Amino acid sequence: MAAGLALEPGVADAHVKWFSHYSVPQQPMPLHLVLDAAFWQFNVTAALIVLLLGHLERHQLGATILRSLDRLGAGLKPRIEALYRGGGACFFVALWVLGNIIMTPELKTDWRFIPWLQLAMAIGMFWRRTLPLSALGIAFLYAYGVYAYGLFHMLDYPIFLGIAAYLALTGLDQDFFGLRPLDVARWAAALTLMWAAMEKWAYPDWTYPVLATHPEITMDLNPHFYMTSAGVLEFGLAFALVCSPLVRRLGALVLTMMFVSAVFDFGKIDAIGHSMIIVILLGILVDEKPEARHPPIVAPIAYGGALAAYVAGYWGLHAILYGTVIW
Repeated sequence: MAAGLALEPGVADAHVKWFSHYSVPQQPMPLHLVLDAAFWQFNVTAALIVLLLGHLERHQLGATILRSLDRLGAGLKPRIEALYRGGGACFFVALWVLGNIIMTPELKTDWRFIPWLQLAMAIGMFWRRTLPLSALGIAFLYAYGVYAYGLFHMLDYPIFLGIAAYLALTGLDQDFFGLRPLDVARWAAALTLMWAAMEKWAYPDWTYPVLATHPEITMDLNPHFYMTSAGVLEFGLAFALVCSPLVRRLGALVLTMMFVSAVFDFGKIDAIGHSMIIVILLGILVDEKPEARHPPIVAPIAYGGALAAYVAGYWGLHAILYGTVIW
């Protein structure tokens, strides 16, 4: 199943703002056009898959899959911290080399101080005592991004706040109200990707030029239908990251394969831009932490609640900030 889903073309996880024209204040697609039959059919299917995987986890087959994932990640599991710190160092060195980017490719800056700050943050990854300083640097860059590009735009990237929290908590050897540093990064990744899925429904026209230059991606499907399915796929896999161990680890596996496969279509910019989320997903994939079990029906109910909250939050906040029409 994971291998099959990973064959889904990379545009499902390529960040369209890096490759085509966009305008954040633009009127999003009205909800009466988004909430069509395909939208509901795909999302109901996603909720049922979450329910089935929750049941599967309670049986021998689920335990067998978890043991297979444990064997797959046995060599990496003791090195998650080194992976996150090393991945962060490589990421910020790459940004320093590029020179005019604030953490992600479409956020540009002419402030010459920024690249050198990012190099200093990369150096700070080498010692535990300096991890909180690198975390402060990330928080500053995020705040600068809000100042330069607006809050709505930066809601695409709470994952960086999760990375900052991971580094600070690791350096200080603390948790966050009972959550491990890895759990904070995991939640930040899930929240980021669920928000990104909204963009595929709200602004499918941003992606149409990419589909025109990569026609094989749509597999001859109607572009609007394809974007609806891509958004549900991304939202469902992102939601999986906050579910029980089997569900979240399978979700991390599929997402990792999809992000890596997207690099072959979209190149170096995509590789740099998504490198930290791939690093976080690898940590989630090999993390064996068990959690208290909930009845399987809880997950699809939570899926529906999360979907409603994100749709309302995305269109509602956009209407408040830019005066656009929701329905």
